[in-house]
Amino acid sequence: MADPATYRPAPGEIPDSPGVYRFRDEHGRVIYVGKAKSLRSRLNSYFQDVAGLHQRTQQMVTTAASVQWTVVGTEVEALALEYSWIKEFDPRFNIKYRDDKSYPYLAVTMSEEFPRVQVMRGAKRPGTRYFGPYGHAWAIRETVDLLLRVFPVRTCSAGVFKRASQQGRPCLLGYIDKCSAPCVGRISPDDHKALAQDFCDFMAGDTAKFTRRLTQRMKEASADLDFERAARLRDDIAALERATEKNAVVLPDGTDADIFALVGDELEAAVQVFHVRDGRIRGQRGWVVEKVEDAADDDLVEHLLQQVYGGEDEAGRVDGERRGDTRAVPREVLVPVLPPDVEQVQAWLTGLRGSRVEVRVPQRGDKKDLAETVRRNAEHALALHRTRRAGDLTTRSQALREIQEALELPTAPLRIECYDVSHNQGTYQSASMVVFEDGLARKSEYRHFSVRGAEGDGARDDTEAMHEVITRRFRRYLAERANAGDLEMGADEDGHPRSGPIDETTGKPVRFAYPPNLVVVDGGPPQVAAAAAALAELGIDDVALCGLAKRLEEVWLPGEEYPVILQRSSEGLYLLQRVRDEAHRFAINAHRKRRSKGMTVSALDSVPGLGPARSAALLKHFGSLKRLRAASVEEIASVPGMGERTAAAVVAALATPSHAGATLT
Repeated sequence: MADPATYRPAPGEIPDSPGVYRFRDEHGRVIYVGKAKSLRSRLNSYFQDVAGLHQRTQQMVTTAASVQWTVVGTEVEALALEYSWIKEFDPRFNIKYRDDKSYPYLAVTMSEEFPRVQVMRGAKRPGTRYFGPYGHAWAIRETVDLLLRVFPVRTCSAGVFKRASQQGRPCLLGYIDKCSAPCVGRISPDDHKALAQDFCDFMAGDTAKFTRRLTQRMKEASADLDFERAARLRDDIAALERATEKNAVVLPDGTDADIFALVGDELEAAVQVFHVRDGRIRGQRGWVVEKVEDAADDDLVEHLLQQVYGGEDEAGRVDGERRGDTRAVPREVLVPVLPPDVEQVQAWLTGLRGSRVEVRVPQRGDKKDLAETVRRNAEHALALHRTRRAGDLTTRSQALREIQEALELPTAPLRIECYDVSHNQGTYQSASMVVFEDGLARKSEYRHFSVRGAEGDGARDDTEAMHEVITRRFRRYLAERANAGDLEMGADEDGHPRSGPIDETTGKPVRFAYPPNLVVVDGGPPQVAAAAAALAELGIDDVALCGLAKRLEEVWLPGEEYPVILQRSSEGLYLLQRVRDEAHRFAINAHRKRRSKGMTVSALDSVPGLGPARSAALLKHFGSLKRLRAASVEEIASVPGMGERTAAAVVAALATPSHAGATLT
């Protein structure tokens, strides 16, 4: 690793101007691109004490070997240049966006002599107008099939078009009036291009103009007693209306907005955007974001807007004409949080659109409700992404193999157990044990522990709690392995094989007689050391152990000075994170149950012979536990259902020191 001081620019070299900077590694590869209002201030922040930097920033500056910068005139120019360089160099320490799928667009090749309507994916091409994205290609084809009745634009490939021209005979669409057949000269190039322009205008949202035009023609044909033509125009109007109805009206007419939502954790996030034009949802798109750099939600939003709109300044205009939808950048961009330099982002988007663009957070009304819908879609997309990664057999096998190689295990860890401790300032200490087999959660094997501590009132700290939990689990393992004898694998009630052996006498699974291949503890070196000490004290040396520190996602091994670093895109790290997060969730649930139960315990619960009904009667009669404690035996015995013996027991119970400060909840 390089020392940042070796390539730090000399004082006074860095200009105090807006610009974009690049960090390069020893091989000259760009590893990070950033922008700044003041290059001097921003770059100097990277060369402070390395220990004071965020871990990901530490890794970046120690990987880099040089830094370069480019001065620009304004912050808006810096925003555009940063996007261009990120797209060109794909730096490893910048945020990575990847589509959760390849979205199809409806494309019209306006640059061709005879424009063609088609479904397209991938990079956008100059001279082509795009509409969408759509969730499925069939949704585009249904829309196009309806519109070709009114706008019979060419849809055939270049090969089919050329062959029809040579034969002098159009394809089937030409015979059924769903193509104007420019291949055989039924329509001139200018008229066909005008037809394609009308198609684009309709798709861009200017629908009322064409409905009014067809309605007027229908009335004229009816007045001329040309009822056959009037019927065809009536059917054309119905086709346009059906195509329009495919997009739900969600906002008032005339509303043009893109609505973004962001949901995630420290490692990755799901992003969704709804494209609303003329109050209708015209398209939806989603990404999964890997947080490879230290970025808050506002930074993610800024990078996201660069991702979505950044290509418009490169391909949005060709020879002075718009390539795509003239409203590719809408009037409003609604985001969950404002980007850090919202004024500059608005200025940049305004330049792309050619008129004012407002970036804001919706506060109330229909737009806020729709933003909540987009957020729920993002939550679903993230859950689906995680489920697909976890459920794929090939991915799970790769994850287990990566863990085996990283930890240098003799075999893949087919059974992984993870432990976590949860408490509230030392009270109601609970611990969890979760089990993953073949990369999948085995919830029937989950266990939770109430941490007792040496004195019976809880452990002093998390390391002592971890030591106790590991000791109890593996002491039971040793005892049950010795007592169970020769055990056989069994099947559960549904016929699925159990992960552990069963007791032949009871037919029930032996709870702790099946050892894991790998034990994972939630924490760093202290927790790992405590778990290793517990295993060593029991003489267990055939179970691998590691810890996963949540803040930096480092894998710690017993006795090692430095952690094992897995790539952030590693399936092995992803599996360890899932195991750790599940243990954390299960531990919190166990802790909450204990805390809830403990907080609802009354001082009267320990009185022999006093049940819930008579306890309630006492509290109703005296009004509070404080008044009940001050009452005499005779006063308590006067309550209906109470006797002198029970009343004396109540007085004695409430007089004990342990109940002196008790309260009823």
